[in-house]
Amino acid sequence: MGSGLKGSGLKGSGLKGSDSTPQPQRPARDRYFDTLRAVALVRVVTYHTFGWAWAGMVFPSMGVMFALAGTLMAKSLERPALKVIRSRMRRLLPPFWFWGVFVILAMLIHGWMPGWQIVYWIVPLGDPPGNAWGTQAWEILWYLRTYLWFVLLSPALLRVFRPAPLPVLFLSLAPILVVQFLWEPPDNRFGGALTDLATFLFCWILGFAHRDGVLQKLKPAVVVLLSVSAVGYGGWYAFTHQAETGSYDLDDIPLAQAFWSAGYVMFLMWAKAYFRIDFAWLTRLRRTDRIVTIFNARAVTLYLWHEIGLILAVPLIDQFWNVPAFEKYLPLESQWFVFGIGWILIAVFILLCGWVEDVAAKKKPRLLP
Repeated sequence: MGSGLKGSGLKGSGLKGSDSTPQPQRPARDRYFDTLRAVALVRVVTYHTFGWAWAGMVFPSMGVMFALAGTLMAKSLERPALKVIRSRMRRLLPPFWFWGVFVILAMLIHGWMPGWQIVYWIVPLGDPPGNAWGTQAWEILWYLRTYLWFVLLSPALLRVFRPAPLPVLFLSLAPILVVQFLWEPPDNRFGGALTDLATFLFCWILGFAHRDGVLQKLKPAVVVLLSVSAVGYGGWYAFTHQAETGSYDLDDIPLAQAFWSAGYVMFLMWAKAYFRIDFAWLTRLRRTDRIVTIFNARAVTLYLWHEIGLILAVPLIDQFWNVPAFEKYLPLESQWFVFGIGWILIAVFILLCGWVEDVAAKKKPRLLP
């Protein structure tokens, strides 16, 4: 999941406080990308609440988040690769460890007997193990595992990408075709990781293409044709293969997910570059801008804790039935009520646990950024 930008303070000579003294400004954040990330997180919570199969087609959150992370990674790799990788892991792992302590303790209390695979709770290069009781909490960790692998592979991927950007970009869809039609990965941690990497490889490299200014060189007609073709193929494959999964949900059909996300996210990234979209107007909407800021600064916390918030919302609402006024006037049976209570609990977790992201980023811990 991506990180932010930084600035520096004032040093100079002459009269202090003079209006003519130039002051270095903190680099402005790109509110277009920040808004996409915030929308992606809201869509993730919405999907995990309602389970709507069509939600991934309306907004393919994971594809968007991998593309944004790829852009930031390409920018960061202007510095030494080892330093960048160490920084990314430092930002990701402490919030993961902090969250993991609570999940592991809860599973141990509910009868979990860990084996050597518990090492994946230290560095999630494979899916961390757990028991069925905690599945809803830990099943989201596939994203962190995939993100971490992309971070480790990025120096090599970027080295391959830059000599031939467009061929490499479009060839990055080849692995998912191989996985789907030529070779079935094993049904284990390795196979799952390989499939997820193949599914979102195009989106990650699309982030490279945006950072290097490749996308704006493409003609609008070409981009529209490619985007519509990819989305069309992904949608066609999803709807014609429902018998295999029982749904057209992109999360259950990697090939459809790969192509739908590729076409959708390619258009979003190209439009950003071609039309120079920055959403600078968002700063005039103070409350909305504040929410977008918090979502981006607490993205890891929100992602990790949102399922626990939704899990706890159910027994909490069960207690509301014991209050006659709540039973009469509140929509306790509505899934929308679960959604609302879930967001209240997510906000509580952001307040209680978000400071870990500040510590991981070597910043002063704050209640809110």
